[in-house]
Amino acid sequence: MRDDLTFAERVRRDLHDVRWPGPEELRARARRRSRRRIVAATAVLAIAGSTAVALGTPGGSLTPAQPAASAAPDATPTQHEITTDALLQPSDLPSPVEAQLSQAGMGEPVRVDAMLDQCRTNLGLPEGWQVSRLSRSQTLLRARPAGTEPRNADVLVMQDVYRLGTQDEATLALLTLQHLVDPCDEWRSRGPYDWKGQTGTAEVVHRWQVRLLDSGGNGGLLLSHTMSRARDVNTGATFGDVPRPTDTAVVQVGDLVSVLSLGRDGTEAQLQQFAVAAVARMCANANAPPPNC
Repeated sequence: MRDDLTFAERVRRDLHDVRWPGPEELRARARRRSRRRIVAATAVLAIAGSTAVALGTPGGSLTPAQPAASAAPDATPTQHEITTDALLQPSDLPSPVEAQLSQAGMGEPVRVDAMLDQCRTNLGLPEGWQVSRLSRSQTLLRARPAGTEPRNADVLVMQDVYRLGTQDEATLALLTLQHLVDPCDEWRSRGPYDWKGQTGTAEVVHRWQVRLLDSGGNGGLLLSHTMSRARDVNTGATFGDVPRPTDTAVVQVGDLVSVLSLGRDGTEAQLQQFAVAAVARMCANANAPPPNC
């Protein structure tokens, strides 16, 4: 349900004049977050018509933090539902919100980056995400002045909150991230292109980096995804602009894990602010929250 774009679609978004086809086999893997993108786009049109976590270091490994001495031992959850209060609220955002789209799920993987899934599948590796018990997702859309046309940039933030079976499982969901990224240190994806009358096969190099995110709660990680300029594999010529990096925040509070990403105009500083706000919202809904909640 998050902005799960295929290789072709991600490049087309940033190389405005390049027309990339959307392979059906990649669309079929978009799953949950791409469904929410469709819901968000539909809502934009409707609006127009109506007016103890791991520390990630560059090039390093993840090391789990030791649980606080005063923390309660992991036990059977006393809270089951993920209430809407556990999600970011419009008051947490700096811009007015026009619509708040939300849906719940069961047995969903704690998916952080669908493009990373494509890399691992291409390498013959399993996706490897932890599976949650319950989940709740939302997309918050920016309010627009009356009479203006809606656009994809109206998305302010997208959030998934997952409840794992135990706090240890939630911690493992974060610990797994560096392990999943390692094989995709420099993944090269290829696809046909048609750009300014020229056609051929282009290659884009993808890289991911996991870093520590100062978010409170049990801690958090920031996953950064970068892409190179498209390069013709036959001539070696590059074209278009370098796509903007994309950042995803992953934060933990007790048995809850939240995955957040921003719309196209968002910045890393804003994402960190939203991550801190998300942790504060999750504290009251988490089982075994840390003392700093």
